[in-house]
Amino acid sequence: MTSLIGFEGLEKIEIDQAQAGDIVAVAGIPDVNIGETIADPTNPMPLPLLDIEQPTVKMTFGVNTSPFAGKEGQFSTSRQIKERLERELQNDVALRVEPGASEAMSVVSGRGELHLAILIEKMRREGYEMQVSRPQVIYKKEGSEVMEPWEQVFIECPEINTGLVIEKIGKRRGEMKDMKVGNGTAFLEFEIPTRGLIGYRNEFLTDTKGLGILNTLLLGYRPQAGEITANDHGSLISMENGTVMNYALASLQERGVLFVSSGVEVYVGQVVGQHARVEDIEVNPCKEKKLSNMRSKGDGGAPPLDAPRDMNLEAALEYIGDDELVEVTPKNIRVRKTFLDMNVRRRENAKKLGL
Repeated sequence: MTSLIGFEGLEKIEIDQAQAGDIVAVAGIPDVNIGETIADPTNPMPLPLLDIEQPTVKMTFGVNTSPFAGKEGQFSTSRQIKERLERELQNDVALRVEPGASEAMSVVSGRGELHLAILIEKMRREGYEMQVSRPQVIYKKEGSEVMEPWEQVFIECPEINTGLVIEKIGKRRGEMKDMKVGNGTAFLEFEIPTRGLIGYRNEFLTDTKGLGILNTLLLGYRPQAGEITANDHGSLISMENGTVMNYALASLQERGVLFVSSGVEVYVGQVVGQHARVEDIEVNPCKEKKLSNMRSKGDGGAPPLDAPRDMNLEAALEYIGDDELVEVTPKNIRVRKTFLDMNVRRRENAKKLGL
């Protein structure tokens, strides 16, 4: 049964008719999408459909497969995750959900990295647990040419940081279109491939000491730019299950930046830090200080430790590479390798290199 609902103050009331300019709600008509017109059946005069921007970035959402799976989330099965994504489609017209490589995976496409990060944050706050892949741009093929999305970027930052910003965006295939400076502030305009912006926002805030403002606008699809390697990094990968120890962190912090603190539970294949070099290494963050007849556990005092990097959801999504995932639960955000076992990772790397 179809009903027409109007508003009287803050109250909803059922009405028989409405005039132009009235705000109403219509219930009982299935399969109505945003942009469609409800018209008189005897004289239908539909309005033009709204042009919804198509997704440009995709991610794979899957069931959490880490050793901590099911311990921190209320909803963790593939059925629960897919039902939640389908509900989101009813409210978000720019979102797309497609089947993944397996039953436990779904490919979710949206209008940028931030768009998908907001969805993930909403789901984890509602009690959902999952693992997500690195954001990837959606390519199109026109004839024999591969096309990719490009963005128009507007930046406002302190003049003193201008050189570093221009250098970083240049490495990501950005092209400067305009530059103005006034009262110590620089206003920059660039055109850059969307994939060049993936992983850059946090780096931009760091480079500008938190004073920079970055806004983007989709320009459309253009021929694919060259290779972008600005996000290359090496990871410190745990080779043990257990509790992180102060003694182990004291030596590990000399090799890079840590993501975990003492007392945290970790598992084999979890990324516990960023290596100072562009290569992955296996480390033992659970190593304890050995006791002997001459020394006790407390001898020498506690070693000084640097504060670990805060890996929130946005930072984790920007950090991960193609062979890494973000484990998302209501309580924790963890970075891990896609293949937790070291021998499996080596075999997969050998396959990619054709060995």
